[in-house]
This record gives sequence, structure tokens and C-alpha cells, in this order.
Amino acid sequence: MPDLTALLKQYFGHDDFRPGQRALIEALLAGRDALGVMPTGAGKSVCYQLPALALPGVTLVISPLISLMQDQVSALREMGLMAVCIHSGLSGDAAREAYRLAGSGMCRLVYAAPERLAAPAFLRFCQAADIRMVAVDEAHCVSQWGQDFRPSYLGIADFIDGLPARPAVGAFTATATERVRADIERLLRLRDPCRVTTGFDRPNLFFEVLTPRRKQDALLRFLRERPGQSGIVYCATRKTVEDVCQALLEQGWPAARYHAGLSDDERRRNQEDFVFDRARIMVATNAFGMGIDKSNVSFVVHYNMPKDLESYYQEAGRAGRDGAPARCALLFSPRDVATARFLIEHSAGNEAMDPADRDAARDKEYLRLRQMTDYCKATDCLRGRLLRYFGEDAPARCGNCGNCLSAVEARDITVEAQKILSAVARVERRCRAGLGADAVARLLKGARNAKLARLNLDDLPTFGALSGASLADIRLWIDRLADMGYLVAVGSEFPVLRLTDAARRVLFEGERVVIEVRHAPAPAKPARRRKGAPEAEDGLFEALRALRMELARREGVPPYMVFSNAALAEMALARPRTAEAFLGVSGVGRVKARKYGPAFLAAIAAWEEGRGEPGS
Repeated sequence: MPDLTALLKQYFGHDDFRPGQRALIEALLAGRDALGVMPTGAGKSVCYQLPALALPGVTLVISPLISLMQDQVSALREMGLMAVCIHSGLSGDAAREAYRLAGSGMCRLVYAAPERLAAPAFLRFCQAADIRMVAVDEAHCVSQWGQDFRPSYLGIADFIDGLPARPAVGAFTATATERVRADIERLLRLRDPCRVTTGFDRPNLFFEVLTPRRKQDALLRFLRERPGQSGIVYCATRKTVEDVCQALLEQGWPAARYHAGLSDDERRRNQEDFVFDRARIMVATNAFGMGIDKSNVSFVVHYNMPKDLESYYQEAGRAGRDGAPARCALLFSPRDVATARFLIEHSAGNEAMDPADRDAARDKEYLRLRQMTDYCKATDCLRGRLLRYFGEDAPARCGNCGNCLSAVEARDITVEAQKILSAVARVERRCRAGLGADAVARLLKGARNAKLARLNLDDLPTFGALSGASLADIRLWIDRLADMGYLVAVGSEFPVLRLTDAARRVLFEGERVVIEVRHAPAPAKPARRRKGAPEAEDGLFEALRALRMELARREGVPPYMVFSNAALAEMALARPRTAEAFLGVSGVGRVKARKYGPAFLAAIAAWEEGRGEPGS
């Protein structure tokens, strides 16, 4: 077996493997199938890119998006490795050149979308090529129970079986529950795979849920606390993307927009502006992100709650890919739940499923929505909730999330609880169908609307009984009463509130209701430097970042492909003075050291000279 550590350093610039990488790489090199479940930023791509360097023949990488494939091919070429991407967007001449390179023996990695596997020209190439390994990226797309199901992924196993000789097959994903992992093994027909799940924890990510009265104001405060940082703002609908992006532009923020309603040209242009740091903030629907390998994303804000925790963790995980501290904030309001339900109810569903399976899948979506909603309303550790959802043990407190760092106050809401429970009881007597939590909250607030008037509920004694409270507070109290067992939501598609037997103790027997109220921690300071870096290194870090931007523009590549923020931070801290010392920086391989090292060493020397510090 080749010296894997030497290859890792030479091409990827790292001295040691991350957890799980070596086991997966050695399995694939030995011809064994592999299943790697590793969080975003944990180095999944190295697990198939490095074996491709050591194996003879061709490694075929199946990936769901053209932009993702193109990004990885560009990054490989920056490291001095030849790779090609074969997709439907290539012109005839470009496609012929790609096939020529792929079959020349110079190219070790060939990227293709799953839809390409059925194309006659691609099949002819694969039948003639010496394919030694097939890597399936974003492998959760094969499962109908995953959040990104792609019917074309179901044809991958038949394609592999049709090759002249079966290669080793590696499947990789960042977000997969136990059920989805079982689906990946079964549907891709993995044979006795080496299974590695390194854990879903991303210690560098800070998770928080905020419930602001005005989301736009909260977002602007969040951005003002992070000047110069790059990040993504996810919105649930195209209209919200338009409104938020316009508001940011009017306030002078360098923002771009991305959703399926834009032209291909504008989406491509805006994506490039974000990747090349011309627009530091991308406001987008969930159509954006899977194809982005941008490492210097310092924050992800969810302006609206996603439909499930898988989507949330995958999208939030696009922050901090370089290992630097990053912030993941979710701006929650009860209206988000209604929006998510609307999106589920009006989704076309998966045409590859029969009606019974489609109904079962929709029920699963409602279940995942309830779990997502529970996360947003939780008062316990947010990181722990995420890890337990994906089947991992977690401590009661992580000490590094919004809930763990917030102050807790015990508050007696007995009077408010009695009014809420009384309102639910009176609604049920007047209207057996009942009302959902939002409608009950509006009734208690005294908010006039057509539904309450139509059902003659606006003349109940409890109408306006909590008019002095905000709708957000009333919803919070309703949620806490449900958590404590006094209320229950009945029904999956349109749940309504019902009293439980325990409610009688509060209404008639004098039981007190005390809840925990959490107060958000003080805003965190931007964390640009690696932990432990002195304040004085800020100036050098900024100088190196400016140099990176200049070199990236000259080469026509995104800045993070030159070096990551984490690599720049290490340079600013270590201040290497020789080529050998520069190679010691994590993320600096030999090709990049030859290409960019002299410029960075000169910048470091100039910075030291300007401060009157001794050189080498």
C-alpha cells in the first residue's frame, strides 16, 4: 500500500488524517465497499480523491449537481491533479475533449451526475474505461426517506452491475439517520461495506434559536456584529428572498439572491459573486448550497424554520467548513410552522412512488416537521438535540449553544395557563372540530379574523383574555403547556388543541404552573482568528486575506481555493519565514506551496518589517 500520509501532505497539505478517513481509504484501496457518514467539513471528498491517486485506472465520482462537480474539479486542478466533469451543459467540442482526457490515462477522476449514467456516449466510455472505483457523493439522495431523494440515484446499482468488472463502491453523506443509512446500503447494493460514522458533532459551530419580534431588525443586528464576514441567509420562499435581499442592499450590505425563479444566467452570476467574495452575503432558498464548497462561510442564518432537522443541519453545516468558529442562527416564529405545512401540503410529491408510499412519505414529512418545531421551542441543549436526532449520545449541556449560555428564569404563568386552558375548553364546546395553536393564540390576543368570526368564537368570554401579551408569548405559553402535558395537539395535517385530564388540576384544583424562560446570551464577538491567536495578528490576517483575493482574481479561482481562512489564520499566528516552514501550515500542499508560497512569505516578511520585528 502507498504511503498515504505522504500523499495527504503532498496534495492536500495536511499532516494527519481526520477521524475515519484512513479506515475508509484503506478499505477502498483493498477493493472493499465503504459507507462514510461524516459531517460537512470533515473531509469526505479526501476519502475518495486520495484513493483515486493511488489506484490505477479511473475513479468515477457520481455527484448530484453540476456546480458541485465543477467546484471539486477546479479545486483538484489547483492542487495539481487532473480531473474532468462530464455533464449535459458541455458543448460538443468540450464533451469530446472531456472524454479524450478521461480516456488518456492522465486523468484519474471523472465526475458525472447520476442522470448521465444512462447516456449512450457515457456508457460507451465506461465500458471501455478501466474503472477501479465508484464514489457516490450525497448518497442519502438514493433514499425515499431522505430529504433530497433523487429517482436517478436508484439506477446507480444497475449501472455498476453492468460494468465489465465490478469496482469498489464508496458511498458518502453528511446527513443520514439510521433508516437512511440502511437504505443506502440496500439500494446501492454495497457488499460487506466498511462502515464509518465519525459523528455529527461540529464543535466549531455555535447553534442558537432566536424569536425576535421583527426578523429584519434582528438580521441587521446580527450582520452588524460580523463586519466583513461571509455568510448565507436561508429563506423559505422566493418572495422572502426578494424582500430580505432588497432590504440588505438598501442598507448597503453586499448581498446577492438565489432561488429557482431566477434565470440560469442570474443564478450563475450571483453564485459566482458569492464564491468569489464580491457579494459576501447570499440570500437564498434551499435551492442554493449543495453545490457550494466555499470554505470561508462564517455564518448561516435561517430567516425561516426549515421543514426538517436533516435539511437544517445540512444547510447550517455550510458554515465553518474550514474549522474556524462559525455561527448558526435560526430566527423562529410560529408563522414558520404554517409556511412549512403549506409547502408540504402543496408539494407535488415523488412521482416515482405509488400513492400509498407517497402518503406514507408525507406523513413522515409531518413527523419531521414536528421534530424541527420541537427543536425551535426547546429550552435544553440545542447541540444535544441535534446529535440525539441522528442517533448519537450527547451530554446534557454542550456549553457552546444559545440555550446552554442563556440565563434561565423561573416564571409562574398559572393565571395565563388558566385562561389558555379555559379558552381551549370553550372552543371545543362551541366548535367540536377545534382550533390549532395559532388560532387559539389569536383568540386570546383578541385579534379579529374571518375564521373566528365565521365560527362565532369572537364573542367567547376568553376572546381577548390575554390582550396585553404578545402573540409570540401566548404561543410560547401554549407550547409549554403542551410540553407539560396539559394540552395535546391532535391530528397530523391540521392539528388542533385538546385538553388532557391533567388540565383539570390547573383549572379547578389549584395546581401552579411554573416554566423556565431563557434570556439570550450577549452577542458573540466575531471570531476571525484561530483560538489563541493574539490581537496583534489581526493586521497580518487581513494583509494575507487581501493577498489571497489578489491572487484569486489573477488565477480566476475563488479565494478559498487558494487557501482557507483557517490556513490564513495559522499563517498569521505561526508567521513562517522559510519555504519548509510554510509547508508546515495545515492546508498547504507542495503544489500550492510552489505556486503561492513566495508571495505569502514576502507578505509576512513585509508585515514584520513594517512592525519593526526581526526576520529570519
